[in-house]
Amino acid sequence: MRSITGHLTPELEQHGDGKPPAKCDAFPVTSFRQLVEHVARLSYLNKDHLLFFRGQASDFRNKAGASTVYPTIYRGERVSREQLDLSFSVLESAASRLCDALRVEQVVGYRDVKRRRYIQWSILQHYEVCATPLLDLTHSLRVACSFAFLSSRSEAPYVLVFGLPYVTNRISVNSEHDLVNIRLLSICPPQALRPYFQEGYLTGTDEVLMDFDSKNELDFNNRLIAKFQLMGGSGSFWGGGFRPFPREVLYPSNDRMLGICEQLKKDLGTGVSAGRIGSFLEKWTVLESRIMQAARNVSKLGKVHSLRSAIDVLRQSESVAPMLIERLNNLRQIRNEVVHRPEKVTAEEVAIATAELHELVATTGREHPWV
Repeated sequence: MRSITGHLTPELEQHGDGKPPAKCDAFPVTSFRQLVEHVARLSYLNKDHLLFFRGQASDFRNKAGASTVYPTIYRGERVSREQLDLSFSVLESAASRLCDALRVEQVVGYRDVKRRRYIQWSILQHYEVCATPLLDLTHSLRVACSFAFLSSRSEAPYVLVFGLPYVTNRISVNSEHDLVNIRLLSICPPQALRPYFQEGYLTGTDEVLMDFDSKNELDFNNRLIAKFQLMGGSGSFWGGGFRPFPREVLYPSNDRMLGICEQLKKDLGTGVSAGRIGSFLEKWTVLESRIMQAARNVSKLGKVHSLRSAIDVLRQSESVAPMLIERLNNLRQIRNEVVHRPEKVTAEEVAIATAELHELVATTGREHPWV
């Protein structure tokens, strides 16, 4: 994404002492009224950007001492290509399962969800089903502050202010800034209550998902305008007639989408090592990389670009037993079913395939695995 330099108030300029917002300490505010006044001046000064907010328990810093704000799928000190492949495979499978569940439940707008992956990802992100390349934001300062205190055991959580392009549609894509912004209030099915109560938006990099030169270009500190620390505890911060949104408002009960997503979590798991699908794909990623490397080692050209061609190279080299080739092809087909047609694969089939993958991963870790 393109980075921006926001215009700051004199107080924030003096506080930062010339450093970019990501490397500054957060500006302390003692009341919601004071924060609103600061944000009002920032909004006036930054006319080219629409301001969005994010409440956090902590100010997460990288090794360079800068605040770092990544979508969930990119978080971590080092994110390998293999890990991203796995995470996007889990996401693709989760999105497919979500579309099937919405169709079966006859949720209003399920066809719209099926046609647009950004809506699928938005629901999966907002209901915390699995990691996605989208970041939760809100256009409501009150919601952001309420979340900050709800998510923190500290008496002084944080609110971050971001400058994004103006929203023009339910899904706004800005190719000049490589950003997409999803307005959940007008795009989620009405059975999904949480986004409406939270005035939620999601943002991410447009089309830049795995093929990036540096992970830093995915860091939303590139769009950070200011950081505020909410001092004095919730009771002191909220005053003068202002009140936070309670948890039961931000996370409403009888949310039909929540029930659907909770079932998805059970079937899928919420991380790379959890759940039937996640566990299967984790083992598959390891085995796939070993197959590709083994094929490149024996290929005369040294170039192998797909798994199918890699298996063919190993078969033609006669360095792999025919029975093993058959097992690899069978597992490749199951992987394709899991990712692209998960409704056709039973939990038992996934469990059996995962056990076989576990065995093959252990076997291919030996000195002469392909004999």
